[in-house]
Amino acid sequence: MTATAVGTAASEQDHTGAFERATADVERPVYAYRAGPERMGFTNTPESSSGVLPGGPDCLGWVPALPPQRLGAASFLTMHGVRYPYIAGAMAGGIAGERLVITMAQAGMLAFFGTGGLDRNRIERGIKTVQGALSEQTNYGFNLVHNPFNPAVEFELVELFLRHGVRRVSASAFTQLTPALVWFRINGIQRSADGTVTCPSQVFAKVSRSEIARKFMEPPPERLLRQLVESGRIAQHQAELAEGVPMAEDVTAEADSAGHTDNRPAIPLLSSMIDLRDEIVRTRRYPRAIRVGAAGGIGTPQAVAAAFAAGADYILTGSVNQACTEADLADSTKRLLCELDGAAVEMAPAADMFELGARVQVARHGTLFAARANKLYELYRRFGAYEELPQADRQRLERQYFRMPVEEVWQQIETYFQARDPGELERALSSPKHRMALLFRWYLGMSSRWAHEGVEDRRADYQIWCGPALGAFNQWVKGTFFEPPGERRVVQVATNLLYGAAILLRRRLLAMQGVPLPPGVMRVVPRRYPLE
Repeated sequence: MTATAVGTAASEQDHTGAFERATADVERPVYAYRAGPERMGFTNTPESSSGVLPGGPDCLGWVPALPPQRLGAASFLTMHGVRYPYIAGAMAGGIAGERLVITMAQAGMLAFFGTGGLDRNRIERGIKTVQGALSEQTNYGFNLVHNPFNPAVEFELVELFLRHGVRRVSASAFTQLTPALVWFRINGIQRSADGTVTCPSQVFAKVSRSEIARKFMEPPPERLLRQLVESGRIAQHQAELAEGVPMAEDVTAEADSAGHTDNRPAIPLLSSMIDLRDEIVRTRRYPRAIRVGAAGGIGTPQAVAAAFAAGADYILTGSVNQACTEADLADSTKRLLCELDGAAVEMAPAADMFELGARVQVARHGTLFAARANKLYELYRRFGAYEELPQADRQRLERQYFRMPVEEVWQQIETYFQARDPGELERALSSPKHRMALLFRWYLGMSSRWAHEGVEDRRADYQIWCGPALGAFNQWVKGTFFEPPGERRVVQVATNLLYGAAILLRRRLLAMQGVPLPPGVMRVVPRRYPLE
């Protein structure tokens, strides 16, 4: 039976509508059947005597029910007390803040508060607000960003999390395991009466390289456990129990994403992480499998379907959530984000690891930040001190970038680091190049704040971490209710991505059985789902 022959049974529009309705009812199976000579029909409820059931003479293909809850690993839902295998990732500066985290948790999903760039008091306020709103719910977490220059900051945050009973952290930018991160994971580890070793604290690792993923899939290093025992943070028996558990039971393969990224392709990265996971679980004989999730480029139902079809146990989104009403970001910045197309991103120097040459992916549309930040890094590499810069460059920086004399910039830097990290100022006294780096990092750091607060006369300098997923999302929702920023709600976005992926997977499975698909049905139009 051909697609052309199907068209003779009814109008193309009727046939397409019947197919779309049947496959969109993801809570029930769908059957394609021979309704007569050169006629095809679709149903969710066949009669057992009709010959439509699988194996019947008139059944041309069928797919089972596929509610979004079944797309990933069932253990993800059980372990974290959620309804869907979906995470809203930690967007720095509190963009993923209290409102977003609470909204997601109340909808049965998981979200992480973005602590990057925030001080301890602000983070503690966030913890209290989230916990106060969610009461006994625990399906939320907070971000722990690796700080290679000041490990004490990691310890302070972990102590804060443990004191307030935060049980999930998203570990970001870690190139190696640190004592503070191991402390969070092992704190409270115990062996139950049935012999099972349990860890109340869960680490979610975001990684883009296999060698880093291996560190999180293996047990904590013995040397770090020994340090924690010697410091009194864990007991000897806890260190011994830790030798049989992985550092993280949820490892996210982070592909081409916003912010810090290695711009890796999603499917090859995910595949390699899954293979690595299987090898380690088999060798270590863990009682539970480590889950591998997918992040980066997750902005359309097609991308979500591809990730789950490739074996992802859950997905994590970031860029698409920034323009949602719950994100703590200025409305003017959200409007700019809603205008991005798929290619409107670029790499630029990272403020937190500027001297190391680390880079972040940012929005290019409507801002000059990437070009200006790359110019700063070029000057940093070429010269040993700010005073060595050509006069024309210094004038341009003070007029266009700083918009104030360099002495005034330095006063702000001194005030900031005297409160946060006086050691940076001490280094600057003995290293003119480090002083120059701090001046340039001031611009990089302020550019994020200007974007966050929507400072209009600084629009050209906005630094907005963003990946290509948002451009793809904008293209998908063009002309729909999702297009305006005021209509983008984080739970509706998540629901549309998940249901859309389930629908597309069912349609593709029918096609793989030889059922001809009507044209245009591999695009799912966003709809307003009723939310409980």
